[in-house]
This record gives sequence, C-alpha cells and structure tokens, in this order.
Amino acid sequence: MAITAKELAKKLGLSESAISLALNHKPGVSTATRKRVLAAAEEFGYDFTRITAVEDPEYHGTIYFVIYKKHGAVVADTPFFSQVSEGVDMECHRIPYYLSIQYLHDGDDVKAQLANWKRSGCRGIILLGTEMQPQDLSHFMNIDIPLVLLDNYFEEIDVDSVLINNIKGAYTATNYLIRKRNAQPGYLHSSYSINNFEERADGFYKAIRRNGMSTSRSIVHRLTPSVEGAYADMKELLARGEPLANCYFADNDLIAVGALRAFREAGYRIPQDIAIVGFDNMPVCTYIEPALTTIHVPKEYMGQMAVRRLHELISHSDSQPIKIEISTTLQKRKSC
Repeated sequence: MAITAKELAKKLGLSESAISLALNHKPGVSTATRKRVLAAAEEFGYDFTRITAVEDPEYHGTIYFVIYKKHGAVVADTPFFSQVSEGVDMECHRIPYYLSIQYLHDGDDVKAQLANWKRSGCRGIILLGTEMQPQDLSHFMNIDIPLVLLDNYFEEIDVDSVLINNIKGAYTATNYLIRKRNAQPGYLHSSYSINNFEERADGFYKAIRRNGMSTSRSIVHRLTPSVEGAYADMKELLARGEPLANCYFADNDLIAVGALRAFREAGYRIPQDIAIVGFDNMPVCTYIEPALTTIHVPKEYMGQMAVRRLHELISHSDSQPIKIEISTTLQKRKSC
C-alpha cells in the first residue's frame, strides 16, 4: 500500500506542511529537505499522481529528472551531479514545472517504469545518461514523451542532447600543460569507458598532434574514475616502476586527486616534479594541497539548459532534435 503524505511526515520527523511544500516543489523548504522528502517518497511508494490531480493552474505539469545508473562508478551522489540537479530544480521553478527525481538501474524493467510514468501524467523526461550506451536508450525512444538526454550524445540516435564540449575542454587543458611544461603530457585515462571520457581522449590527442608531437609517445595510465580507485591504481603502477610523464591531463578531478595523492606519498613534488590538470572543477579541487588546476564546467547551467530545451519540446512537438554543447574554461591553480 502506498505511503501517505501524513505517514511520510511522521517517518521523516517533519511537519505535514513541509512534506506538502517539498512534494509540490513550492518555496518554504530547503533544497536539502526537498531532496530528502522526494527520495523517501520514491523509496516508500508515494503515489505522485496525487500531486498531478491538485496541480496549481500556473504550473505546466510534472517533468521527470531520471538518473540512469549503469556501473555506478560515475553517476553517484557527487557535487558534480548535485549541481546539475540544482540547475534542473531552479529552471523548473522559473517556468514553472513540478519536478520528480527518479532513479533507474541497469537491469530494471525500464519499459514498465516508463509506462507507469506516462500514466502518472509525466509531461517530459530529462535523462541523465552519463553512463549510457546507445542500446540503453531503446525503450526511451519508443514512448510518446518529450525527452532530453543530458551529459551524453549519440551520433546514430535522433534525440535532443545537452552536454559539455569535452573535446574543447580536454584540448585546452592539454595545450596549457604543453606550453607551461614544454614537455609531452601523459594521460590519466579512465578505466571505465563512457562517451565523455572518450571525447576527452579525442581532445587530448588533438592537442598532442597540433603541437607536433607523436601520440604514440604519450604515457597513458588507465585508472578507476574515483579518488580511492585512482589512488590505489596509481600506487600499484608506482610500485611496479612504470615510466612516468613530466605532467598529466586527467579525465576528471577524482582521478587527478587520487593520482596526486599517490605521487606525493611516493615523494614526488607537485608541480615541480609532476604537474596535473583535472576536469570538472569539483569542490575537492580547492581542498587538496596543492589546489588542482582544472577545466571548469558550468554544471547548474547544464541543468537549466536541459529544462529549457524540454519546455520547447513540450510546447512545440514538431521541433527537430538538436545538440547543445556547453563550453568550458580553464581554472588555473597550483598543481600546474
């Protein structure tokens, strides 16, 4: 039996009015409380159709922000995706839409879940598809619900996409390393294959070639895309005596921070002996010593643009699919 708002309030130790404000995406509760209430409502089976039935006439209905988790190494409760979610939430309030945050895992009955969402009055879907491959999109392409794919893009599929300009960002970082160090950079490449990282590889090698260097001479270490994973992997590489580069571009900040920690423990000075540039500009970049030079991604803006494009699709069903790439900038700090 589905949980009621009153029961949810008791379970979370909140007032019924706070639960109502959170579920209906109205001002009066913090973002953290809203996320906590929505996550608990989803977990305990709250019937979101109750919200649809009493919607404020000013609202355009409910859109679903769907977070697709495949291997879980990239999409997680990180500041990156929290900031993207903040952007989605802010833009939903502005237009306005009600927002329902949903999670899908590899192996879930996606077809059945989509049918449930359609019955509940879902007006459109923003799909955080960072970890997705083309075949994972098949069920989403067979439903009559407007869809925007966020943080991924597939050449072979006609779907609206909002993503980072990964190639330009990686090119900028690598070019900066070459000019600053006057040496061929190495590459801290993710051991998990996702489109974002493959595009960053394209940008890295493009910069290598543009500077007259041979791509085959770049030292590449494949590391787990998390702080602890990259740290353990780099510790193992150092213990084996693997050749090292003078400087490195990393696929993301988590890899960069993990590798930096391993280098320092092994006695290398950063940046005097080894320089590192990351990607994403996550808060951890300023907590470590030395602070990490990185590529800044406007994460909230990504979320806002996804909602804006979805609103266009809902308002004009004859729109043609477009690809929106968000530009990045270099954030210089002390690691390079």
